[in-house]
Amino acid sequence: MTSQKSTLKLTSKNWIFINQQLTPYLFLLPALVILVLTVFWPALQAFYLSFTRYEYDLTQTPTWIGFANFRRLWVDPVFWQTLVNTMLYLVVVVPILVIAPLALAILVNQKLQGMHWFRTAYYTPVVISMIVAGIAWRWLYAENGLLNQLLKGIFPEGIPWLTSPRFALLSVMAVTVWKGLGYYMVIYLAGLQSIPNDVYEAAAIDGSDGIYKHWDITLPLMKPYLALVGVISAISATKVFEEVYIMTQGGPRNSSKTIVYYLYEQAFNNLEISYACTIGLVLFLIILGLSILRLSISGTSA
Repeated sequence: MTSQKSTLKLTSKNWIFINQQLTPYLFLLPALVILVLTVFWPALQAFYLSFTRYEYDLTQTPTWIGFANFRRLWVDPVFWQTLVNTMLYLVVVVPILVIAPLALAILVNQKLQGMHWFRTAYYTPVVISMIVAGIAWRWLYAENGLLNQLLKGIFPEGIPWLTSPRFALLSVMAVTVWKGLGYYMVIYLAGLQSIPNDVYEAAAIDGSDGIYKHWDITLPLMKPYLALVGVISAISATKVFEEVYIMTQGGPRNSSKTIVYYLYEQAFNNLEISYACTIGLVLFLIILGLSILRLSISGTSA
């Protein structure tokens, strides 16, 4: 009887231990199921469809064609142009969205009366729908829009903001920057408010005051936030879509077309699902390569 009781106690203890180990995973299970159904399974399907022909008549079974879609992509001039546009978006937009919101956060972090109204005003573009913002900016960029009216004395004929290949992509970039300034400002503001005032007071005693205190104190302590904003803004710039769709539709002459918009165009306008999956796979590999490169550079510098 004694051995039987000890066995029962041991079994109950093991059961309690197993329950304690499994309980967190049971709470995570619903989210994991949703992720599998909405992210991982569609991603695997897209990977498979990249090696098939699945277009026009979507009721037919996909046909395996190997690397034919990749060979087509290699000689597709529109794809290479969209790739250049996307890389240009990264090179221009990301540095601005890393530096400008920090300067804005330093300004609104001052303890002045009514400063919260400025914070609200700068954050307002973030809460505005991209559809509404895109339509409003399209009106501003119009031939008889507000911007051309203000610049009428300098440019009597107006500037073709959205109808010229020289200005279309830059005009869309300006909207992305305008929309993201307030969002990244709040991230920086949280970091600035976590820096003790004693650090700045000690720096002032050592002669680091005014703008120099931000160079000596703010920037080094804000490195994690700068890295975070850099990663988030780079991801957002890589998958920019709404601005292009609403304002230019990728034109004129594909000058403002990005990879994500080209993917959408092939999938939903041309019904070339397999080719769109190939574009998505290449985009994924590019982002993965850039991420690994960034992590390796960060590890080397550390």
